[in-house]
Amino acid sequence: MENPTTADTTQGLTWAPQLQTGDARMDDTHEEFVEMLNELLATPEHEQLALYKRFIDHTVEHFAQEERWMVATGFAADNCHASHHATILETMNAVVEHFEKGDTDIINRLAEALVEWFPQHAATMDAGLALHMKDVGFDSRTETLADPGKVRPATMSGCGSVSCS
Repeated sequence: MENPTTADTTQGLTWAPQLQTGDARMDDTHEEFVEMLNELLATPEHEQLALYKRFIDHTVEHFAQEERWMVATGFAADNCHASHHATILETMNAVVEHFEKGDTDIINRLAEALVEWFPQHAATMDAGLALHMKDVGFDSRTETLADPGKVRPATMSGCGSVSCS
């Protein structure tokens, strides 16, 4: 199977075990993200804007979902994982204006950058968050903790990765 971290960025990503985090709901959302990203790259530039705006909407919810889980499992609202999300969304939103001003290749350029960014983000920050959620007994489907006493609210400011505290 193709290694997603070495994929041709113009071709998108292949959903593969290397992209899975260990949390089924997170993985479902990530698979949708990858499918939409690939669809963008396969769409002619002049037809991309409406799809791109739906991709932004999906990404807003995708990141909000993870950020709800972070807060529910003890992260401070302003943790570095959420900051990464904010930076990506800021960039994604700025692309719309550039596209509308005639830079019609900008959606492809951003999509290619996301193809490079996403595997590392999923393997570190998201997989770390999934592991943390499992460790504290958080169910992402119901968004509940089995034992709320296992979590001290707003005590973690890291990114949720095993490589970031």
